[in-house]
Amino acid sequence: MLTQATYIEYLLSTPRNYTCTHLAEHLPHISHDQVNRFLRNSAFSVSQLRELVLPLLNDSPEAFLFVDDSVQDKRYSRFIEVAKRQYSGAAHGLVTGICLVNLVHSSGAAGDFLPLDYRIYAPQQDGLTKNEHFQAMFTHVVTEGKIQARTLLFDAWYSGSENLKRIHRAGWTFFTTLKSNRLVSASKEVGYQALDAVAPPPGGWSTGLEVRLQQVPFAVRLFKLVAPNGDIDWVVTNNFAFTLTQQLVEQTTRTRWQVEEFHRSFKQLTGAEKCQCRKASAQHNHLTCCYLAWVSLRQFALQSAQTVYQAHQQQWTPYLRQLLQNPLIPALIPASA
Repeated sequence: MLTQATYIEYLLSTPRNYTCTHLAEHLPHISHDQVNRFLRNSAFSVSQLRELVLPLLNDSPEAFLFVDDSVQDKRYSRFIEVAKRQYSGAAHGLVTGICLVNLVHSSGAAGDFLPLDYRIYAPQQDGLTKNEHFQAMFTHVVTEGKIQARTLLFDAWYSGSENLKRIHRAGWTFFTTLKSNRLVSASKEVGYQALDAVAPPPGGWSTGLEVRLQQVPFAVRLFKLVAPNGDIDWVVTNNFAFTLTQQLVEQTTRTRWQVEEFHRSFKQLTGAEKCQCRKASAQHNHLTCCYLAWVSLRQFALQSAQTVYQAHQQQWTPYLRQLLQNPLIPALIPASA
């Protein structure tokens, strides 16, 4: 009988092939159809991820939550129910894929992050936007009250007024970038203007500038961050602490890169993109198992003082050593060599 634990261990153990057929070939008395039915008919919930992760968090009032989305590329699968044509940052264009909206917890230390919640963006099925998925996950965190972190980091996609108001009303702090076409007002006399038209405060951008955003009933603090290559990020926050400086804002927003680290390793090490099952339920169950697989791998890597990539690769080292000593396929070389 195929169990969830066996399926997760398969995801962590197979080096490349993640299909139902491949799994069936390596389990006694299990057929391809049984694996497919297992994925279709199971009811694995995202609550499993929260239950697993909560005791593992290095949580504190100084910790962060990140919100971001990632597209699981399904460009060669036209019949998967929850796959749709959408923009992928990894592909730098439109692909057919499954978009996941992720809520990731970080202590702030390098490498110390864990996925806490996720939602599948499938408006054709549930009519929900990415922002509504984010709001549902945030509301769950606030209502549950088990997280000490009180700071949210996210990019411009999630910086809409409704999100900012909801976070502020909950007593949380946010740091987010703004799209270049966003209008801000530094004074009633000047009114709303484009970001690149905003004059720097008298002391420069070191402590930011108090501004207003349209449809946001509270002031925010605007910072202009210029990268070494000249790229500009406009960051706003509802943190008005006297000690907040441009340097601290840069350090804080740089932490958000950890969510990209998670997205990359999640795709590369769990087979999240590889399941070809057509039914939405099968994809949902597969993805839940992928999240649990990633957490399992991360914990193993932590205990063995390795990166998740090193931990994933080391399981094949004994097998390779054995093959090198007794190769199944001997090399053929010309006599003159």
